[in-house]
Amino acid sequence: MRFWRRPLDMPPVKLSRGEVIILPERCKGCGFCIAYCPRGVLALSEEFNKKGYHPPYVKEADKCVNCHFCEIICPEFAIYSINLFEKEGEKAGA
Repeated sequence: MRFWRRPLDMPPVKLSRGEVIILPERCKGCGFCIAYCPRGVLALSEEFNKKGYHPPYVKEADKCVNCHFCEIICPEFAIYSINLFEKEGEKAGA
């Protein structure tokens, strides 16, 4: 719903922010997390893991909105994200 004016008692909205955690030794370098990230947070690393694959790395950490797409699409469970507001003790809606 779009308001024609902003209500005076409307609290400021905090956008969700996340931190991406990558487990490089589980990664098989499929690139799904990179392809499906809506904000372009991840990129393919030049380094190899123990399996010989290129795991992703966090290219732009401040763009992560904690959507969990990378976590959902990863077939090897090698990546996940955590909510920064919960980590800092705040609530996203407050």
